[in-house]
Amino acid sequence: MSDFLWEKSYPKGVKWEIDIEEKPVYALLDEAVKNWPNNYVIDFLDKRYTYFDLDDMVNRAAKGFRELGVKEGVHVGLYLPNTPHYIVCFFGILKAGGTVVNYSPLDAERELRHKIEDSNTDFIVTLDLEVLYPKIATMLKETRLKKIVVGCLKEVLPFPKNFLYPIVKSKEISKVPNDDNHVTFKRLLANDGKIDVSPVPNPAEQVAVLQYTGGTTGLPKGAMLTHKNLIAACQQLRAMQQGDDAVLVDGTEKVLAVLPLFHIYALTVIMNFGIAGGAEIILHPKFELNDVMKDLDKKKPTVFPGVPTMYMAIANHPDIKSYDLSSLKFCASGGAPLPVEVQDQFQKVTGCRLLEGWGMTETSPSGTSTPMTEKRIAGAAGVPVPGVEIRILDVDDKSKIMPTGEIGEIAIKGPNVMKGYWNKPDATAEAFVEGFFLTGDTGYIDEDGYMHIVDRTKDMITSGGFNVYPRIIEEAIFEHPSVAEVTVIGIPDDYRGEAAKAFIKLTPSGKEFTLEELRGFLADKLGKHELPAALEFRAELPKTLVGKLSKKELVEEEKKKYEARKGAEASA
Repeated sequence: MSDFLWEKSYPKGVKWEIDIEEKPVYALLDEAVKNWPNNYVIDFLDKRYTYFDLDDMVNRAAKGFRELGVKEGVHVGLYLPNTPHYIVCFFGILKAGGTVVNYSPLDAERELRHKIEDSNTDFIVTLDLEVLYPKIATMLKETRLKKIVVGCLKEVLPFPKNFLYPIVKSKEISKVPNDDNHVTFKRLLANDGKIDVSPVPNPAEQVAVLQYTGGTTGLPKGAMLTHKNLIAACQQLRAMQQGDDAVLVDGTEKVLAVLPLFHIYALTVIMNFGIAGGAEIILHPKFELNDVMKDLDKKKPTVFPGVPTMYMAIANHPDIKSYDLSSLKFCASGGAPLPVEVQDQFQKVTGCRLLEGWGMTETSPSGTSTPMTEKRIAGAAGVPVPGVEIRILDVDDKSKIMPTGEIGEIAIKGPNVMKGYWNKPDATAEAFVEGFFLTGDTGYIDEDGYMHIVDRTKDMITSGGFNVYPRIIEEAIFEHPSVAEVTVIGIPDDYRGEAAKAFIKLTPSGKEFTLEELRGFLADKLGKHELPAALEFRAELPKTLVGKLSKKELVEEEKKKYEARKGAEASA
């Protein structure tokens, strides 16, 4: 029996101790195929695949990759949106013995070039879309890439969509050469699927996925996620759902997948978690509100993992009452802090529990999860999942552990925490203290073991000698009835060093207000040193492909404005 503070808040029947199975990631699919061969695993725009269908395609892909030269030590990139190609190739690469390298379809050429060379990617899988293929074709000429595997949407769409798509969307389809540097997805699978699957003798050491961090400070780093890391993350999250009051039943659930599978959040919480439980994954290429509402109503998903902006959009849908959302057992919010106002509004209009969790690329990404109990602690990101230890360390002195309830840097240890950063031993060494990974997030753990995220240490504003946390300001601004979205950053200030600036998107009926009016509204909610010094309204706020609000574009804009102003003053 552990003596961790948070275990008392676990659902009845859930324990902190957990035995992580020593097995490869593809075993999740193998076991699901044995248990539920005829159950549906994928619904992509109304074309459905059973577990038996997926297994056949994965084995064919594995043999196709092996014939290309994929084996242990060979890295294969996935440059794909949410389509069945991703799931097939992910497991196919691992069964062939290779390592998956995830790429974002939004990666610019400079970032693509860096990741390809840094990760030693030899092959890459993409689609014949104008928004994707031309960039990879350029990389074939300029980098170490050997071959491109190219799929098309026509081959994974149901009739008559597969017939109409090439006609209606002809301008969106790119021309792909027929040469030795290109392999069609169809050709990759053109074999009998009989393959001696590569064993993984040491799942704790063999890297399954190279998952690049966001790169908000310098070039992105590749987190080495082993087979055991990913299995651990999946089993930890399943353990939290398997207490006496569990609501999920293996072999019966449907998971709505609008988060991109190339992102670690969706890879674990949707794909691996779903397949481990024999669920059907209702796969969307991206988040389109009306399409999501239609599927919530008609296809009856039971679980919906997303990010706060998605739940804001659903809660504010003008026809929300005309949709039946009763099939949802719970929704899971991650990827960004969940404002209390958003959580309350969503739960009120949908009647569905919205549970917040926290994790990182480097933690595969399990970390904390909100228990399925009646107890609710507003603003908390849940409790550490089984097998995870969390310490709150002094921001300036990492040898000092902060007392319960006091803010510090969050440090985490567990079987889900990455092996290290690819080819960066110094960065790896700097990221760990006594076996605990330094997350760069600040927060505290309360007396019930719940973790409260305050902010990213890099987002913290130092204003006039005070530490100011943007999330605290954002939470307070969210209470204003006219605010739909808000993000706060630090901007250069000649007097204070830095000052807080709020960027706000209004609700459809919201009206603009002055900075003075905002400061008056916040006067009883924030300290004087936390009040925004500037305010700007935007029709839209920048977001990542996952859908969470992004600060880096705004920070860069403000930096350029400041430098231009100082330059003008100097030349005056």
